[in-house]
Amino acid sequence: MPDGQRDSTVSTLLISACPGPPACPAVHTYLFVDGLDLVARSDSEMAGLDPMQLLRPGGPLHPTDMPCNVAVAAQEQPEPGPDRLTIRVKLRGETVVWSDLMYPGPDGRPIEEVRFRLAQYLGEVERAYAALRDQP
Repeated sequence: MPDGQRDSTVSTLLISACPGPPACPAVHTYLFVDGLDLVARSDSEMAGLDPMQLLRPGGPLHPTDMPCNVAVAAQEQPEPGPDRLTIRVKLRGETVVWSDLMYPGPDGRPIEEVRFRLAQYLGEVERAYAALRDQP
């Protein structure tokens, strides 16, 4: 297998949200793949986009058979800017594939693609969205 590509190992997704001020300048989403913060490891000057935008039912992280490019983060440091971190999301049978990635894995080698079991992926997106709705 070429360097930078993972085998067919299934990854785990965990989604969290920063509540915004006073903890951070704005509300943003954390996307953890196998325990690694995808946004921070991809570009430390970026912050995840608003979770209500990313996680809403039928929203951009909802996988479809047709691949789609999804902006998941934007430039935050040193000040907000137009740069975006984009991933490609596709449903392939019972697997959700994120590709066009480029962040260092635990061993330092680049991760270019990850796969999630559909049930775990959708369950995590729904759990994170429900947690947001339940906040005062």
